[in-house]
Amino acid sequence: MTGRPGHAPHPPLTWLYAPGDRPDVVQKALVSGADAVIVDLEDAVAADRREYARSATAELLASPRATPVHVRIAGKEDIASLVGLPGLAGLRLPKVARASDIHRVAAVAPDTHLYALLESALGIENAHAVATAHPAVRGIALGEADLRAELGAGSDAGLDWPRGRVVVAARAAGLPAPVQSVYPDVRDLEGLAASCAHGRSLGFLGRSAIHPRQLPVIERAYLPTAREVESAAEIVEAAAENAGAQALPDGRFVDAAIVAAAHRTLFLAARR
Repeated sequence: MTGRPGHAPHPPLTWLYAPGDRPDVVQKALVSGADAVIVDLEDAVAADRREYARSATAELLASPRATPVHVRIAGKEDIASLVGLPGLAGLRLPKVARASDIHRVAAVAPDTHLYALLESALGIENAHAVATAHPAVRGIALGEADLRAELGAGSDAGLDWPRGRVVVAARAAGLPAPVQSVYPDVRDLEGLAASCAHGRSLGFLGRSAIHPRQLPVIERAYLPTAREVESAAEIVEAAAENAGAQALPDGRFVDAAIVAAAHRTLFLAARR
């Protein structure tokens, strides 16, 4: 497997976690409208239920799925059970701290897309090394609960530097913009919306969720507004009509990066 992924027809904005030992919940997640489902074999599953969760997940992925299904693994047994199944879209690797963590999985999971979750100070320090460790790496993201505990971050602002670091590392590696970590209070939709707006301002694209009611809030937060779409369309049209110009007729400065950003906005808007 070589190279980096190109643009998907519709960039995934919503990623819904479901516990692997609850097949009924997984099935509901698959019809929830989420762009992708993450079956969790790690934190959401008690140790004495993991064997059952692994078996149930393997059964689920024995055939292709209309909604992409990723699996957050808990150990090497999960890899052995899931690699090569036609319904598996990717493995999400918890607690990745260094490039060698990626190498170990890639060696036993050929042709499998890997997504690294950085959940420690060491993982943040090694973010770019992890992102470029192997062509199988298709994304990196934060695991904020463990990271917050390790850093002793007393407020949400204490995680802004690690968040920015992950965004920069992903983009420098040619990977898609990272997905925001979960918002744990499923009842606080206003707080979720504000948190998504902040994440978007930092360069994230989309968010993981732990309840279907969070999905519409995340999608609204990450889709461009009508004014953003209008502005992007103006930039693209004017740039095409004035090739090589550094300013639009209304005086706005443009360069290749601004035009590219406008195209990305229009690409996202096509989801509507």
